Amino acid sequence: MLNSATKNYKLWLFIVIGLFCLTPLISSPVALLMGFTLASIGLVPEHIDLGKWTKKLLAYSIVGLGFGINLPEAIEASKNNLGLIVGSIFFTLILGYGLAKLLGMEPKTGHLISCGTAICGGSAIAAVAPAINAKNDQIAVSLACVFLLNSIALFVFPTIGHALSLSQYDFGVWSAIAIHDTSSVVGAASAYGDEALKTATTVKLARALWIIPVALLSAWFFGGDKSKISLPYFILFYCVAILIAYFIPQGEAVYSLLFMASKHVLVLCLFLIGAAITVKKMRANGPKPLLLGVLLWVAIGSTSLAYIVL
Repeated sequence: MLNSATKNYKLWLFIVIGLFCLTPLISSPVALLMGFTLASIGLVPEHIDLGKWTKKLLAYSIVGLGFGINLPEAIEASKNNLGLIVGSIFFTLILGYGLAKLLGMEPKTGHLISCGTAICGGSAIAAVAPAINAKNDQIAVSLACVFLLNSIALFVFPTIGHALSLSQYDFGVWSAIAIHDTSSVVGAASAYGDEALKTATTVKLARALWIIPVALLSAWFFGGDKSKISLPYFILFYCVAILIAYFIPQGEAVYSLLFMASKHVLVLCLFLIGAAITVKKMRANGPKPLLLGVLLWVAIGSTSLAYIVL
């Protein structure tokens, strides 16, 4: 009886805090901290599949953000930053391969962390993992490293951006290139401003399109299964949302509501991501994967910032 009451208490507390994250009172970093706190003190309901819900809600929120993107500006942002997108991806993958060897890491784990840093965090890891026949523990370690650094990025990037007086556009490009997961890119950019958010989302999803070619190259390199490679469908629907907003401008009032609602759903996603991270999980992975993740992150963050500013 007591066990059942405890379960119900955890569930309702989790639901209430989750719904609170949908209000304008909670920012992305605060939502992440709230989730992490609940996980650390054991108040996350065990039967909730956090990964499944996060993946679904993130996809919906990204599609909704598409209704707030201006098509000509999106094309211009992607075109202007194509060299930076492609260069940063291959720079990160090559550097990651070298550092993983230097650290004496297991190659597949090193490659998954490199792909997560180079393209779009958890989505890239999820897409590349089956293509190279990665084991569950290799995937878990890679995801844990990426999620931890994503969490830090939510606090660090806006602080650096304001300290350097980066424009909304420059911050949007930098966060899209240097932050791993789409959720944290959008969260950090949203904290910086709406223009930064629009630029970051566009450039980030242009970068995410490289999942397929990188997954194919990974399958060839590791002798994996090319038939297990898949493109996240939310990218396609995001593009459809942009086209609808552009070709049917009469619905602008509805599009604005969808855009705002999607921003709040994204905050809820960050709460769920935080709820999946615990200190115990991070300690169990050992120092090498996290060290690789930090080195790659610092390298891509500093070089892309220098490229944008100078």
